[in-house]
Amino acid sequence: MYEVEIGIIGATGPQGSAIGARLASIGYQIVLGSRSQEKASQVAQDIIEAWPTHDLKIRGDLNEQAARCDLVVLATQWEATVPTAMDLKGELAGKTVVSMANALVRSGREFHALVPARGSIASWLQASLPDSKVVACLQHVPASELGAVDRECSCDVLVCSDFDDAAGQVSSILDLVPGMRTIHCGSLSASFAIESLTAVLLTINLKYKTRSSVKISGVGLKPEAP
Repeated sequence: MYEVEIGIIGATGPQGSAIGARLASIGYQIVLGSRSQEKASQVAQDIIEAWPTHDLKIRGDLNEQAARCDLVVLATQWEATVPTAMDLKGELAGKTVVSMANALVRSGREFHALVPARGSIASWLQASLPDSKVVACLQHVPASELGAVDRECSCDVLVCSDFDDAAGQVSSILDLVPGMRTIHCGSLSASFAIESLTAVLLTINLKYKTRSSVKISGVGLKPEAP
């Protein structure tokens, strides 16, 4: 059990509950946040009951409580990411904040990337939270893979941030997930490309009826420190 407590804001959706379950499975204490404490508590209980052989330290609470944790993940719908974070700006000050969001729209059997303010959700979030350290990652990992805690999560996770220490903190956590490897991609200027790539992967999923993720060839098993 690790001493760091991780809060997931907007955790009752597929991505939020999946990353919460996965991080709890490797020994972290998790607070699933929501606008409804009752709903968050029910999702936490559902996760615990789904994996009875795992000692998952996970509970549900309001977003405000999740934002008070040592490290915070924003798992809201992309349109709500910045407005939700702004409401919790005080609680998030001085903390590492993970952005998982992608600005996308579906058109028929394709997904199209949108260009939000500042070029990406992560950059927009950083501009809105100048006292926090935003790290963009996990955009390309399907919720079904994240949440299946009895299986390895065989994928590479592209990580970028304007703060090397924050990127390193997040990477050190995600590298503990069986099968997962983090790849550092530089500053948040890379977040536009990372977020936009998700539209390509989702379109592939639709066309080929699969669940695609990212694997980077030519990179050593242990990435260099940022």
